[in-house]
Amino acid sequence: MPKSIFWSRTDTAGSEQVLLDDGHGLAARGTLLAVDPIPWTARYQLTTTPDWATARVEVEAEGLGWLRRVTLDRAAGRWRVTTAEQGDLDSALVAAGHPRAGLPGTDDPDRLADALDVDLSGSPLFNALPYHRLRMAAEPADVAHRITVAWVLLPGLEVVAAEQIYTGLGPGRVRFASGTFTADIDLDDSGYVVRYPGLAERIDPR
Repeated sequence: MPKSIFWSRTDTAGSEQVLLDDGHGLAARGTLLAVDPIPWTARYQLTTTPDWATARVEVEAEGLGWLRRVTLDRAAGRWRVTTAEQGDLDSALVAAGHPRAGLPGTDDPDRLADALDVDLSGSPLFNALPYHRLRMAAEPADVAHRITVAWVLLPGLEVVAAEQIYTGLGPGRVRFASGTFTADIDLDDSGYVVRYPGLAERIDPR
């Protein structure tokens, strides 16, 4: 059955809501909002293969006076990345005292060749992709998986290859590490984030 999940950000004022169907891989449509570094809204659509490898992600980010889009398609072991832009995000960032975001997308999709997963920054949903694809729920604790992801940065939608490590900690818990950052994430029985320290907590209907 389709599901709806809502998270509240704990690192800034913001939230995410997603509608998803995970009967055969994952098909999801979600919206994120946040106020940092400037107020923005992002909408995404995600499709995976039946074994949860990412097949396609479309992201649109928008704020006052600007809009950006990026689409990632994976076929035959290669990523195709396309972008579009209206307005001037960098001017909005500089006016608010922040550095420029740079260009959306990537100038070399081949840098993403090893990535089977996409990670959208600030979104707890995307942690479910490697967890399911690697079948971590069926593994014993302390098995570590070092993976490369196509990391989509918000709000600028730059796409970079990033190394991440997922380590099972027993039922309903997984340790996420990337660079110097580490978080022990609580998951529900379906493998979706309940609590991500320093990022978000799930809010269930009352």
